[in-house]
Amino acid sequence: MNKAVVIGSGAGGAMCARELQGKYQVTVLEAGRAFRPFNLNLDLIAGFRRTGLLFDAREIGWIFPAMRIRRAGAGMILVNGHGSGGTTTISTGNALRRDGALRALGIDLDEEFAGLSGEIPVFSGHQKIWRRLTADFFSICRDMGLDPQAMPKMGDYEHCRGCGRCVLGCPHGIKWDSRRLLEQALKNGARLLTSHRAERVVHEKGRASGVLARNGLRQKWFPADLVILAAGGLGTPKVLQDSGVDCDATLFVDPVLCVAAEMENCQQNRELPMPFAVQMNGYIISPYFDHLSFFFNREWRRKAGNIYSLMIKLADENRGGMTGGRLRKTLTAADRERLEQAVGTCAEMFQRAGVDKSRLFFGTLNAGHPGGMLPLTAAQAKTFHDPRLPENLFVADASLFPTALGNPPILTILAMAKRVARLCRQAG
Repeated sequence: MNKAVVIGSGAGGAMCARELQGKYQVTVLEAGRAFRPFNLNLDLIAGFRRTGLLFDAREIGWIFPAMRIRRAGAGMILVNGHGSGGTTTISTGNALRRDGALRALGIDLDEEFAGLSGEIPVFSGHQKIWRRLTADFFSICRDMGLDPQAMPKMGDYEHCRGCGRCVLGCPHGIKWDSRRLLEQALKNGARLLTSHRAERVVHEKGRASGVLARNGLRQKWFPADLVILAAGGLGTPKVLQDSGVDCDATLFVDPVLCVAAEMENCQQNRELPMPFAVQMNGYIISPYFDHLSFFFNREWRRKAGNIYSLMIKLADENRGGMTGGRLRKTLTAADRERLEQAVGTCAEMFQRAGVDKSRLFFGTLNAGHPGGMLPLTAAQAKTFHDPRLPENLFVADASLFPTALGNPPILTILAMAKRVARLCRQAG
């Protein structure tokens, strides 16, 4: 049987592994370790903050190894998952279809989305577990004419316990993440190697022959007839560049800024994150307790149960890149203008909830949806293959998006990966 190496175990990699195993003998290389949820009590973290030892968000790996953080520019940090399941394990489980820009290129993913609807449970009827203040903000948004919509969630959310820990790894197995796909692939004969960081794809005369990976101090060789690169919007460009393939300076990251206030005993930290959202021009707004800011931002050194926060997620301009592993990404003037507009909208929401603008404080500017550095074009609508790549090397992650979504990307990445896997099966 021909061999396939899949780099990355997040949404795209896990989907390709599941779909390709059987046609190929699949090996999945994951740079991180087996995922473990964050189990510490937030009250303990609050006490630990007073020691002054938690001052840099990059320290998150000390207490939660499944999350990695790096600095970009202009005070922004980039967040990604580091372990089996990739970033899906620390996501909020949102199930939004966002393929408008792909459809404009002539890419029709209807069949793939239909397939996903039959295999991933999606639930939107979680209003019954919303806390009073969240229901009030939903009504405020509706009164402002913003058309709030309950967020569809991937998983068995009909049984959600509202613990608020989706982004720390669901402790109850309610939230869907890509480890479920990995389990199916493994049952069918695939193998998953954690702590194996892919360094480069070896290729010659237009074909890849395998992958060099690092496991501790050892470099290991994995021969392959097919390579699927799904290491994420930052990891994939790094591997490609180290393999002699240039990417575009079109990085987007979907920046996030939270606007917060102290609201007595609101208990948002124990509530389903992103229960609803309003779609605006170039950004969304959604209630969200920002754990990173709570851990590391001095403005958030307050009782967790008294903080209520609204997330702004921005569809930023595709300007940025990576050189030798170093990130180059800042917000443009247009990005900052939209961000300022969004902050004003959040301030009005809080004002209608009885909170004066002077009482608001901000979270740490962060981003967790990098992509766009190997964007699909109309010429690649049928092949999903960039001519810069060896003929048997495919990309299956957010690197393929032609523009920023400003929205949760997982469901759309899954659909694209399904298409990539189908094309590979047909070609093989």
